[in-house]
Amino acid sequence: MKVSLCTIAHNEESVLNGLLRDIRDQNYPHDKIEVIMIDSGSTDRTHEIMEEFKNADNGFYNVMIFTIPKKNQAASWNVAIEHATGDIIIRVDAHSKIPRQFVSRNVFNIKEGEDIVGGGRPNICANPNPWTKTLLAAEESLFGSSVADYRRPAAQKEYHDSLFHAAYRREVFATVGGFNEELGRTEDNELHYRIRQAGYKLCCCPEIISFQHTRNTFSRMLQQKYGNGYWIGLTLGVCPGCLSYFHFIPFVFLLTLAATIGVWIGTGQPVYLAILLAMYTMFNLVNTVGSFVLKKSLNPLFLLLPLLFPVLHITYGIGTLVGLIKLPFWKHSLDGSAERRIEEIKEAVKKNTVSYDSDNNDVDMKIYDRDYQR
Repeated sequence: MKVSLCTIAHNEESVLNGLLRDIRDQNYPHDKIEVIMIDSGSTDRTHEIMEEFKNADNGFYNVMIFTIPKKNQAASWNVAIEHATGDIIIRVDAHSKIPRQFVSRNVFNIKEGEDIVGGGRPNICANPNPWTKTLLAAEESLFGSSVADYRRPAAQKEYHDSLFHAAYRREVFATVGGFNEELGRTEDNELHYRIRQAGYKLCCCPEIISFQHTRNTFSRMLQQKYGNGYWIGLTLGVCPGCLSYFHFIPFVFLLTLAATIGVWIGTGQPVYLAILLAMYTMFNLVNTVGSFVLKKSLNPLFLLLPLLFPVLHITYGIGTLVGLIKLPFWKHSLDGSAERRIEEIKEAVKKNTVSYDSDNNDVDMKIYDRDYQR
């Protein structure tokens, strides 16, 4: 089966070379891999790095670069999908790392009968030092980040609501179309919701794994959390079914904190605020200790985690609040172009040449088995 391996990047010169090196080192036959790179209006060396990769003779059957002015991830992914010609379309973020068996293991599981496959996606830090390791600990903690199943490797095959760095049979996009370009951070949630509604299952496979570089500064991490919360607030107005109550926990915490402070100011009774802070402090300290234990580290900067966690939660909650406030105005501005674009992607995928070669199953199986046994 031929594979279209797609990545998008906006000012990712610090990490893009690493991902492209991982793509070059894939053990799946390169003459069956098409690499599609989208430069989302970068102002650094991102495009130059892509050109260097394209001009190198790595044996791929096709390498394409597209530049689009939009920084919107959904728009970039749609450009990649509409030009993909492979039987399988895989999306990988630029600030990621993939093992050399990544493509072959995805292909193997697709051939086993799945339509969408993926695996665990732990976080890593590109420049390990005590501070970046502390940020990594905050990101990896269930308390500090997300309870999403795809963040952790699966012990056995499981079916999830969403996957990260997933591989899709091209027919999936021919059926449901592309990403909703009105969405900024929740495009995955909305697409996977439509995929599930169409009857497809998203399979998390234990042997598939990829890695995501965590933000290496606290300010960038705060920007990420605020943006995540902001788009959760907006998405509630267009696709509430693709969200879970977990997405709103920081927002509820923010409201509860504000309410108990208001009661304290208004009545002079701090008891409700004290109860809230006591409960929060308990979870905070337990997760801080857990970070020491799970990381098996005596990093003294981990002692800052009890201060980092509430800042992350409040920032996320403020983002959701702002998103909800802007929701009526934002929704009023929607003109239906996103829905039309979704249909355009559907038609483009149907028209592109499908290149399935069913006589090569044994080769791919041997590649997978050889590396799986290492």
